[in-house]
Amino acid sequence: MDEELHQIIHRAKHGDKEAYAQLVKQFKDPVYRYALGMLNDRMDAEDIAQEAFVKAYSSLSSLESEFAFASWLFKIVSNLSKNRLKKRMKEHDFQEEANDSIIDRREASDPSERLSMEDALSRLSVEHREVILLHDVQGYRYEEIAQVTNVPLGTVKSRLFAARMALRKELRKEELA
Repeated sequence: MDEELHQIIHRAKHGDKEAYAQLVKQFKDPVYRYALGMLNDRMDAEDIAQEAFVKAYSSLSSLESEFAFASWLFKIVSNLSKNRLKKRMKEHDFQEEANDSIIDRREASDPSERLSMEDALSRLSVEHREVILLHDVQGYRYEEIAQVTNVPLGTVKSRLFAARMALRKELRKEELA
């Protein structure tokens, strides 16, 4: 982390609203992209990003180290996204809808209709999607992912391997259809 960012976080932590606005500006795109990857819904991703920044602002004084801000913020986004997914599953029979859309897509007669990376990611488990987004999209190191997801380092590595295999399988499945 560069010194300037550290100072901005420090000032925001001590009540400087202008400094917090700078943090929001700097982190809004990565936070939104991560939420979008987790939820595969633009409106939900916008809601979660906004909610994460509000929650982070109200809890900023509890942040132990300014150097951990990014990991801490992504942990908030991760938890909010997982809660939103749980809520979706309760409100709708989400799995059944996903299976129906897969069948519909495979029955389409147009072979040029290909599975997008976004669709393939949405078919992965939440845990697999999360590690791929954090590592391969956001560029987090294994140790940071362990901190964000609250799982051991070895679990992060094995999940990432399994997630990549599952993603390849999803992408190949559509190529063969």
